[in-house]
Amino acid sequence: MRKQLINPPQVHDTNKFGISQAVIDTADAIVYISGQVDWDANYQVSCHTVEGQLKKALANLSTVLDASGSSVESLLSTRFYIRGEIEEFIGDIAPIIVQFLGESRPALTVIGVSSLASKETLVEIEATAALK
Repeated sequence: MRKQLINPPQVHDTNKFGISQAVIDTADAIVYISGQVDWDANYQVSCHTVEGQLKKALANLSTVLDASGSSVESLLSTRFYIRGEIEEFIGDIAPIIVQFLGESRPALTVIGVSSLASKETLVEIEATAALK
């Protein structure tokens, strides 16, 4: 396996944490995308609702997919981590997820958690995609 590290400048810098926003397995043409959150360059959230942070995390996911040479249509698997009980949010987040994914139809898991990257972080999305 050979790997290519992806760190687009439009999303927060992960180098200080010793990780990349994405890693491409060039032998298999698969992109592994680190958890995307609603963070600016200073690691601060821009929104304090699950729906708002979900939209921003999905925008960051799109940015990383594009920088990797992939796309939403090439998503193979996604994992959505939401702080709290999923049942409380599913009605509000499902339409946002459906609109974002369109006809892509990747495998999807939504997991309720008690903690994420920061106290203010409510949503994190990790994904695996094929190269275009």
